[in-house]
Amino acid sequence: MEKKRVYSFGDGKAEGRADMKNLLGGKGANLAEMNLIGVPVPPGFTITTEVCGEYYSIGGERVRELLDTEVRAAIKGVEALMKNNFGDVSNPLLLSVRSGARASMPGMMDTILNLGLNDEVVAGLARKTGNERFAWDSYRRFVQMYGDVVLGMKPVEKTEIDPFEKIIEEVKEEAGVKLDNELSVENLKDLVARFKKAVFEQTGKNFPVDPYEQLWGAIMAVFNSWMNERAILYRKMEGIPAEWGTAVTVQAMVFGNMGDTSATGVCFSRDAATGENLFNGEYLINAQGEDVVAGIRTPQQITKVGSVRWAERGAISEADRASKYPSMEECMPEIYAELDAIQRRLEGHYLDMQDMEFTVQEGKLWILQTRNGKRTGSAMVKIACDLLKESKITEEQALLRIETNKLDELLHPIFDKKALKSAKLLTKGLPASPGAATGQIVFFADDAAAWKAEGKKVIIVRQETSPEDLQGMEASEGILTTRGGMTSHAAVVARGMGKCCITGAGEMIVDYKERTLTVGGTVLHEGECISINGSTGEVFLGEVATVAAEMDEDFKMILALADKYAQLKVRTNADTPRDAAKAREFGAVGIGLCRTEHMFFEADKIKAMREMILSNTVEDRVKALDKILPYQRKDFYEIFKTMQGLPVTVRLLDPPLHEFVPHDDKNQREMAETMGIELSVLQERIKKLEEHNPMLGHRGCRLGNTYPEITRMQTKAILGACCQLVKEGIECHPEIMVPLVGILYEFKEQERVIRETAEEVFAEENIRVDFKVGTMIEVPRAALTADRIASSAEFFSFGTNDLTQMTFGYSRDDISSFLPEYLEKKILKVDPYQVLDQKGVGQLISMATERGRAVRPDLKVGICGEHGGEPSSVKFCHRIGLNYVSCSPFRVPLARVAAAQAAVEEKK
Repeated sequence: MEKKRVYSFGDGKAEGRADMKNLLGGKGANLAEMNLIGVPVPPGFTITTEVCGEYYSIGGERVRELLDTEVRAAIKGVEALMKNNFGDVSNPLLLSVRSGARASMPGMMDTILNLGLNDEVVAGLARKTGNERFAWDSYRRFVQMYGDVVLGMKPVEKTEIDPFEKIIEEVKEEAGVKLDNELSVENLKDLVARFKKAVFEQTGKNFPVDPYEQLWGAIMAVFNSWMNERAILYRKMEGIPAEWGTAVTVQAMVFGNMGDTSATGVCFSRDAATGENLFNGEYLINAQGEDVVAGIRTPQQITKVGSVRWAERGAISEADRASKYPSMEECMPEIYAELDAIQRRLEGHYLDMQDMEFTVQEGKLWILQTRNGKRTGSAMVKIACDLLKESKITEEQALLRIETNKLDELLHPIFDKKALKSAKLLTKGLPASPGAATGQIVFFADDAAAWKAEGKKVIIVRQETSPEDLQGMEASEGILTTRGGMTSHAAVVARGMGKCCITGAGEMIVDYKERTLTVGGTVLHEGECISINGSTGEVFLGEVATVAAEMDEDFKMILALADKYAQLKVRTNADTPRDAAKAREFGAVGIGLCRTEHMFFEADKIKAMREMILSNTVEDRVKALDKILPYQRKDFYEIFKTMQGLPVTVRLLDPPLHEFVPHDDKNQREMAETMGIELSVLQERIKKLEEHNPMLGHRGCRLGNTYPEITRMQTKAILGACCQLVKEGIECHPEIMVPLVGILYEFKEQERVIRETAEEVFAEENIRVDFKVGTMIEVPRAALTADRIASSAEFFSFGTNDLTQMTFGYSRDDISSFLPEYLEKKILKVDPYQVLDQKGVGQLISMATERGRAVRPDLKVGICGEHGGEPSSVKFCHRIGLNYVSCSPFRVPLARVAAAQAAVEEKK
């Protein structure tokens, strides 16, 4: 049986449905579903995501042959429902061609509207509608969009404006008008002629006039846009696999630009920025959809409440608002009531906040799309909690609604209220995506990326953003635009990224050539600092101090649910009392990795450490270690005290010794003077410490076994601090971890030193403390021989950073030299240092856990590498039965939710 590649929908019937997103993409599946539940949707058809794969494997010409019969039959169906004909001069059917991946990718791929127009058809459309201006406005939009998307009409230089926009500005200036909708019919005809001339001059080809040639060009362009630069970047940021592909949806056009009874807009069933249960959105009268998202015209609010709030933010009087910017609720009350009823119905059907696009054509409402709306982290949490409180979803569903990485937005600083009082307010715009950001002004996306690579913090400032700006938006701390509303490209993408964003700051003037931002009498140049508050829409001059964010009640509710369902515990990686306290605040149930080497870099400590390393005899080393001991004991005392009886895993000294010694002339001279030796003697000792491959050299347990006095000192510091705390009535659960073990006997030798020293400490302190001795599994041989190592080790902690390094043979320090190309060529799907390699490294972890527990059934097992806070890695750890993961303090809430989701998903 021939594979079905095209699925039709219309007039309440559909060949697809909502659960076919993998095949039809989100747009196609939801259009089919809306038909089935009786929502007014223009008829059309969807070409499947599988065809996108065929496009890239067998090419466009062969795909066109495979699709031809089905596409023509589907168009016949649309013609029958709309009662007009594609390409017909007297009764024309026009089409839209849109992308639609299974995961929402707003603005990343291409769209073509008004397809099917040529010089003859536009005349017929004008006669049929009796609206010549509408016909020619649609035609100029089509030529502009098709020329850009299909024919590749782009600016040659980044400082140049779009070639079509340049022509529009020229015609408006000649006509003496400011707005596009003020152009006359003759102006629009002139625009079309100039557009076509520009197309021929830049491409050497005439603009296509055959409607089917236009259609095939558009379909192939949409497939082609799946691999455009911005789509690839967005997929990387969102973790969307390239092999998913995009579907293509072709629909009958309905028109919002047919006069004052027509309109177009975007709306949300709840507030996408805050999560408030408030229907909201924007619309434009006598416009098409791209006018709303492009930010060229200032849109009006759909609800009266939204309109009043908008006016208050812009300091517009109520009289001016009502006369110049009325809401749809006020000026189109019947359409508003129908739209309000539909949004309630759609949210009730999908049980989630909906992002909807609509068109009103001469008083008739059409819904063009619905999808689960992109939202900020705070809105995501509030919406999930509110839907749970409203009994619309279960606790398990509420947990699964949380995108764990978005929680990161809620854990970082906001502007200090005291600092705000003295901050100079430059201007206000629309609060499109909450948060606070400070950075240097930058105007172009590639510059933003380059500046970030140099370690600078930047705010990208644009008149309006487009999908081409995605790289710069991702690199920026925040986004600021002079145009656009709450549903503009900048707003939607910023919310999806979790970036602070302000749109529609209309008092600002951006000059790309001079690279300046002017507000009133203030001129700011590229590189100067500004601060933006995406929660209020305020833009401040210079840097504004920030304070730590606080978790609200909804966030706490989600974390409480996470603890209710999670089986996997979450500890933290913490080397200081401050980090330990922050992790406890975020719900960590212990420390899974306390790195002792991070404690040595303060001025007094590093001198004693260097003295120990550069000593020639055991006696001299012990003298130096005796100086370090009180520092170490004090550090451990503070950390164990902060953790108040929770388990703390302390890793013994791990890095190569050369990392601690002075390498510059000034510090070497000071060190030689401190030690009372000649500079040349010190330099010779430093040279002997150099290793060709230090990450595989004299470090970890190898260091402890060749210099056991180091292990003795650290054991005394750890257990001595615990003894002191126990005497003070504070419970302690120390776990001493031996790093880089590859052989059982490496571990046994270190264990012997630790236990002998422990007895000395307990005798001296006249008190005993229960403690465990275990190992960090980070050498593949240790994983392979885990059963032997578990015969002595009381716990395993997988150091996934080094285990990844030694399993792949990729240097942790140098992988960046080839990783970008490996990702681009799909040799690797993800960076294995960010996302755990489950097929290789993961199998070593699973096997070692199984073998270790076969010998020691109560073996406690966790991971403490960077993967401990990455959601997919956390879920893997749940599946293979680990006891805990350990991650940085700010990732603890993410890991807690991911652990709960893993348990819920397993149950389902």
